[in-house]
Amino acid sequence: MQLLRIAQGGAAEDDPMRSYNLFRLKSGEGLCCAVPESHVVPRFVNGNRWSFSGKIEEHSTRTPGFDGRVAATSVRFNGFYLFQSFDRPLP
Repeated sequence: MQLLRIAQGGAAEDDPMRSYNLFRLKSGEGLCCAVPESHVVPRFVNGNRWSFSGKIEEHSTRTPGFDGRVAATSVRFNGFYLFQSFDRPLP
């Protein structure tokens, strides 16, 4: 039996860095949903209101508003991470 150590953020130390599929709400409000590549996209994220915006790494600083530690916790409980991105001007 292999034991895994749990890091301070709650993720197993042996886990590789997590990649997320990033979706943005089309209304331009800056709301984003990050879903780990290994998870099913939630039902509310559909083509009518959301658009695929690319991939993001857990420790990325390229998307303002994304916090990898908070994302890991949110995914543990919800399976996805909702956050407000400020890289686009609000209408």
